[in-house]
Amino acid sequence: MGPSRREHEDHAHGQPIPLVELPCTCKPQDNIQRARFPVGKTVEGRCGAAMSFARAGSLTTMGKLTYGMNVSVDGYIADANGGIEWTGPPDDELHQYWNDREREIAVALYGRRLYDLMSAYWPTADQDPAATPITVDFARVWREMPKVVFSRTLESVDWNSRLERGDVVEVATRLKAETDGLLEVAGATLAAPLVRAGLVDEFRIVVIPTAVGGGTPFFPELPSHIPLRLIETRTFRGGTVLLRYEAVRD
Repeated sequence: MGPSRREHEDHAHGQPIPLVELPCTCKPQDNIQRARFPVGKTVEGRCGAAMSFARAGSLTTMGKLTYGMNVSVDGYIADANGGIEWTGPPDDELHQYWNDREREIAVALYGRRLYDLMSAYWPTADQDPAATPITVDFARVWREMPKVVFSRTLESVDWNSRLERGDVVEVATRLKAETDGLLEVAGATLAAPLVRAGLVDEFRIVVIPTAVGGGTPFFPELPSHIPLRLIETRTFRGGTVLLRYEAVRD
């Protein structure tokens, strides 16, 4: 997951996939927005319109589900008060990493709280005259990235998003089968059942050189061990380190 709105408020590889508008056959009262999705990728709206994220011409598709966040050295994504100020302002190098990362995502899975946080800032962040080129780039990437928002209370979503009220494990299982590309789960709470279900294929842990002593852990309580294989490391300025792991399947 890329920089949050709070990170910007507190501290003042891939190419974009072509996008097209896809009309939905939902009735007006279903409150489904017209969304722009990558060419060859569509979604299933609440009306049940048949859609999929498979690329045209692909005979077999299987998406890879990834989970990545900024994490303290003792394993937390937020401290005991819910704060993330300790992550510090994202420098240009780390911010660019998250920009490039989000550009690769075919569809992102959001919970309500994180969607509210991100959608309150990023859709218009590039309109700020003081916005840096990296901030402008991330705002545009985030707006265009297809998003599935899990919520039982939201009435509608926008910014190339669709609302989902079903079980996250069932929906993610279906999306993995239908998607040719990378899926991302954003946020520890939404990721927890997917990690426990063994659906996450890759973990991107960006370790911030700070210990917070407690809070919201990156990994949930697990029914059993998850064997991982280290596939990439990268050190950023200031001592932040990327640890990229893939799940080892039997």
